[in-house]
Parts: sequence; C-alpha cells; structure tokens
Amino acid sequence: MSLGCFYVLCRWLHFAALMTLTGGAAFTALLAPARFRPQLVQRLDKMLAAAALLSLLTALLLLAAQTGLMADGWNDIVKAPVWQAVLQTRFGQVWQWQLAMALPGVVALLFRGRARQSLLLLSGTGQLVGLAFVGHAAMLDGIAGWLQRANQIVHLLSAAFWAGGLIPVAILMRDMSRFPASYDAVRTLMRFSRYGHLAVALVIFSGLVNAFILLPAWPPTFGRYTQLLLVKTLLVALMCCLALFNRYWLVPRFQSSGVSARHIFMLTTLAEVLLAALVLGLVSFFATLEPA
Repeated sequence: MSLGCFYVLCRWLHFAALMTLTGGAAFTALLAPARFRPQLVQRLDKMLAAAALLSLLTALLLLAAQTGLMADGWNDIVKAPVWQAVLQTRFGQVWQWQLAMALPGVVALLFRGRARQSLLLLSGTGQLVGLAFVGHAAMLDGIAGWLQRANQIVHLLSAAFWAGGLIPVAILMRDMSRFPASYDAVRTLMRFSRYGHLAVALVIFSGLVNAFILLPAWPPTFGRYTQLLLVKTLLVALMCCLALFNRYWLVPRFQSSGVSARHIFMLTTLAEVLLAALVLGLVSFFATLEPA
C-alpha cells in the first residue's frame, strides 16, 4: 500500500471513530434521561470504548503517515529527527493537541458512570475541534482564518451529532421492546430528533460556507476536487431525504403500522449510516487535493 493510500485510510478511520465516539457519547451524557442512562450505556459501552481506542490509534498512525509524506516516504517514519522536525510544524503542533485530547477517551475507560461518559464526550469533541486547525480549514490567516476555523468546528460537531447518532438510534429502535422503561427510550429518540433538525441545518449551512471559502472561483471550474465535493453534497442530500422520510412519514405510522414501519425505519437508518461512511471516505480523499 502506498503511503498516500495509507494516509487516506487512516484519515477515514479517524473520522469514523470520532463521529461514533462523539455522537454516541452525546446520547449517554446529554440526551438520555438519568434513570435510563445506565441501560443505554450498557448497550453502547463496547462501541464507545472501541471508538475511543481507535481514535487514539489512528491519531498516532496519521502522525506517522504525515511524517512520511513530509519527508521521503516509509523509510523516514522510523527516524527520530524527522519526527522532531514534523512536530515543530503547524500540523505537528495541532496534532499534539489531537493526541492530548485522545487520551481522556482512553483514560475514561478506567471509570464508570457519568464521569466516563463525560470524558468520552470531551475527548471526541476536543479532537473534532483540533481537526479544524489542519488541512484546508487552515488555509486562511488572521480574522478570516479564525472565522473559517470556527465555521469548520460547527460543521464537524454538527455532523458528528447527526451521523454519529445514527447507530445509537438503530440500537434503540432494535431493542425498544426489551427496555423496562421504553418511555425513556422514546424520550431519548425524540430529543435526538429535536436537536438533530438543528444539527442538519448547521451541517448544510456551514458546508455551503466552506465551499464558498475553499473554491477559488465562482462559478467553479469543476476540477477533480469540485466533482468529488458535488458527489458528497448529493450523498448528504440523500441522507437528508432519508431523515425526513423517517421522521415525518414513518414515525407517525409506528402505532398504526407497527412492526412494518419500525422495520423500514431500521433499514433506512442503516442506509444513512452507509451513506455517512461514504461521505467520510470522500472527505478523507479529496481533503488531500487542491481545491479547484
């Protein structure tokens, strides 16, 4: 595998781990009612633990891959002076923050209860904030640069709440009949739906702002970057359509159609998860290209 492909793969896994960690921890730390939280934690705990460990591992691998890309390839990854030089660059300084924020997620695994969930959420959000200071989001300087980074932070956190919350939604729907207090499970889902509307709106708005900032000319020239960005936009639009279908067509039919409507809801939610994975793959790739 080439170093470039390895970098894209690690970037995709890192994004996926952070989305899963942040979205899942938002359920257990913020959305679930207090009396329902232990039951939900029990179902999401292994997923969150795996996401926390994967975020740290992929952060280390991304630093190693970036070191090789900034030098002369795989052979330079094992050279300490090259690592020291990379750590002094802007990327290296930001990535030290990234690693520092990945550690609370691993330390959280030593705790139980609310402290564990809060640390997991802190770790995920902290790492997502760090991603706004590398790559295309760090193109501008001065006030314009800070505004660009703030917009990217909003984009990443909103996307994590939305896309990262889809797996907990699917798990809650699957296990609804097993919960002793299913009313609390419904309340958790409704809270996600309520704030999910805002998250989707922020993803769309901040994404449009990013496009206007990054693309050098309007109308765009539709180079490779722009073409992939358009594909990403279409996939996100399809996710929005599925989310609206779930919320405003299927949910009102849960009582009348019963199992059938819930089964379709599960399938469409899993389709959203697949689309989100494809979006992350595209982002991981075209983030290595020059905007054009």
